[in-house]
Amino acid sequence: MAVTVPAATEQIDYADLYARWERGNWSAMDLDFTQDRIDWHEHFTDEQRRGALWLYTLFFHGEDSVAANLSPYIDAAALEEQKYFLATQQVDEARHAVFFHRFMHEVVGVGDGSLGGGLRATRAELTWGHRKLFGRLDRMAHQLRSDRSPLMLAKAVTLYHVVVEGTLAQPGQHLIETSLERMDLMPGFREGMRNVALDEQRHIAFGVKLLADLYRENPQETQDAIVDLIREVLQYTLSVPIPPGWDRSYTESLGYTMEDLYEEGARANEARLRAIGLPLDEIAHFPFPMDITPRERGKQALALLRAGLLGAGDGGPVGRDPQTVQIFFDLLARNVRGEEIPHGTTIQWDFADHEPWYLLIEGRRKQAIQGRVARPTVRLKLRWDDFGELVSERAQPYHLMMRGRMRPWGDPRVLLKLQRLFH
Repeated sequence: MAVTVPAATEQIDYADLYARWERGNWSAMDLDFTQDRIDWHEHFTDEQRRGALWLYTLFFHGEDSVAANLSPYIDAAALEEQKYFLATQQVDEARHAVFFHRFMHEVVGVGDGSLGGGLRATRAELTWGHRKLFGRLDRMAHQLRSDRSPLMLAKAVTLYHVVVEGTLAQPGQHLIETSLERMDLMPGFREGMRNVALDEQRHIAFGVKLLADLYRENPQETQDAIVDLIREVLQYTLSVPIPPGWDRSYTESLGYTMEDLYEEGARANEARLRAIGLPLDEIAHFPFPMDITPRERGKQALALLRAGLLGAGDGGPVGRDPQTVQIFFDLLARNVRGEEIPHGTTIQWDFADHEPWYLLIEGRRKQAIQGRVARPTVRLKLRWDDFGELVSERAQPYHLMMRGRMRPWGDPRVLLKLQRLFH
């Protein structure tokens, strides 16, 4: 497998990243929030305060989590230069948590003055996706403590540096900064966010460099580790910034849309992975289509989440909009591991209350087709809402089968692999 790591990534130097940390040190305790208190209580609307509290809480809890989970990364790093940089990163993450805690207590007025009190007072603001994603980060840190192999480190750095920092945090920081600059409010918080963003740039550059090094040494297995991790946490990642009740005023009151946020995240994710050297257009089961724009990828993700075909759902019926259903089955076809089953395999879904669909799988060539095939390799009979629960992982296949809500037929060799094929 040929590997081409971009020249800009090759030029990143671990010692230089450490030196940049020394030159860029700043104090979370020295930020002046005097004007911020006035702006928060007198110039923000009730709607803006509600949206900002929700969004800043996601960052506050995220920073606390990444600070607590970084130590096994230091132990797993192979080079002393990598360990030393990661030690500076742990300091950064703690400083970021202190910054958000100070803001929450001194400006917003929540908590009892302690970090733990601030976290407890804001926990109700966390989204389903946030809880799931950072719960996975907790488990990843535990795994890395017992398995310090390069492939486990690749998974861990992908989750931490590419997904959490590169796909979620930095795009969100950019929109927060832009919004506050446009309104010319909260100068202390803006200064803190600028400093946080500069720290994150170093962290992401480190993660990209380390993954590129691992990829060069062991291309196929490292690529698989990175892509499999992104596939595993896809629903959680996409669900992190979904506001309560899908109320768009949480973001639009601050001057940007959900589509803006998802576009920034899609663009950032693609940029980080290409900087590692991954040939995204050639990976057969890479979860995102690369032949459409980042904004269109973001819009498709929002449509699938809103329909309940990804994510937590809202407890109501699963969406049936034909365009969204087409997007989902195309995504399903894209994600199936076609090389692991016989050429020409067909997977048929027969719905009691919806049009049937099937996948035609010919190795790396995979196609989703509305309708029925005469003699499918595998047939699954179930209702549409149960299908939504299944594909979003809100229900497990064996539970549906035990309750008679899903009936599978067909080639037992494919049936036994079915769950693996889409994960």
